[in-house]
Amino acid sequence: MDLKAGLWQKQTIKLAMTQELTQAIALLQYSAQELAAFLEAKSMENPLMQVDFKNISHFDANMDRTRKTRKKTFERDQKNLIEQIGAGTSDTLEDYLLSQLNLLKATPEEKLILHELIENIDENGYLNLQKEDLVRRFCVDDEIVDCAFFKLQSLDPAGIGAKDLQECLLLQLTRQKRTPENELAIMIIRDHFLLFAEKKWKAVAKMLNVDLKDIQKVHDDIQLLNPKPGAAFQREKPAYIVPDVVVKREGNELLVSVFDALIPKVSFNEGYFQQLSGHSDPDVNRFLQEKQGDYQWIQRSLEQRKETLLKVSMKIIDKQQEFFLIGPDHLKPMTMREVADELEIHESTVSRTVREKYMQTPAGTYELKSFFTSAISTTENNQASSQKVKAAIERFIKEEDKKKPISDQKLVELLEDQEGMVVSRRTVAKYRDQLGIPSSSKRKRFY
Repeated sequence: MDLKAGLWQKQTIKLAMTQELTQAIALLQYSAQELAAFLEAKSMENPLMQVDFKNISHFDANMDRTRKTRKKTFERDQKNLIEQIGAGTSDTLEDYLLSQLNLLKATPEEKLILHELIENIDENGYLNLQKEDLVRRFCVDDEIVDCAFFKLQSLDPAGIGAKDLQECLLLQLTRQKRTPENELAIMIIRDHFLLFAEKKWKAVAKMLNVDLKDIQKVHDDIQLLNPKPGAAFQREKPAYIVPDVVVKREGNELLVSVFDALIPKVSFNEGYFQQLSGHSDPDVNRFLQEKQGDYQWIQRSLEQRKETLLKVSMKIIDKQQEFFLIGPDHLKPMTMREVADELEIHESTVSRTVREKYMQTPAGTYELKSFFTSAISTTENNQASSQKVKAAIERFIKEEDKKKPISDQKLVELLEDQEGMVVSRRTVAKYRDQLGIPSSSKRKRFY
């Protein structure tokens, strides 16, 4: 083997990831909000680029409806405005608990500790402070800290100040009227919580010498308790989805358009350019050329982004005609590679195009990537989408006898016999988990 060092010439072809190419890829995958933020940041470093946000309008889902509908929308918005004013002045969980302290008989030391406890309650109403730490910090006896914890947990809402779910449920149960059912529920949650939660009810029934129907009743009653007593005080603003693509139906024809009303208008600052273009300093001219090229690249990238989004959306509509004309249950299997091959672009381009983008259709607003589903074989040598299989699984479980729930293997047989869908038991279990449906043993009821 010749291991001598030397110099050779070698010709290769490589894709150079320039800064412009990297930014163009990023621009394609930006959502409307991300794109607006990117353009604003670019305008701060490029004086030749003007970004105008005045053209941005709020999306109105009722824009094509009658004046009567607009009037109803206005009245509803006015009502929501009043509700928002009321919501803005509502108490927080901390305020609500502190307001109840004035009605409590407590020593000065207890009130100090109670204030500390209330300040450390999380948004769900749980408290994760150790009593030993409070004893050392406030230099008080254990009994005073215990009294402060007891008084905190006696406040509303029931279950507040618990260290975990088990204690939270116990606090709520002990507030209820004493009945045989209530006593049984307290005993089960206090002494057999894990077995009960894992639905190993036969073992619990044997240890307590009760019927499975009694445990089922306890389970139903506990479902009515609040596992997060502090969550009701959280006032989060709802997140509104604004579509990037709008599809309208006119008869059997589907019209698609890119909704870019949330993207600011980008223009060239001609006055600034003319003012400095005749400057004698070569550095100034070089700066102007660089920023002019940057502006032109952004304009080209914006047009390319819009064109690619429109092409991909039209191809989705073309391949999913039945979904748009008949209904969501008729979604066909379709992969990103299929769309990429037919549009003669790379699969990663399709993936970036549909990232965090939404399509408004006559049947509702859907995430673009939700139109891409895997294929499932059928007994008629056709293909069904995984979405169809999930819908069928959900329907079978909804209609099952809860005393004898359908097993995953039985679902496999039902899907093949009644729907003509050939799937494995493992696939059924995976889809069932994705739908948030527990296994048959955990769905079983005893009365």
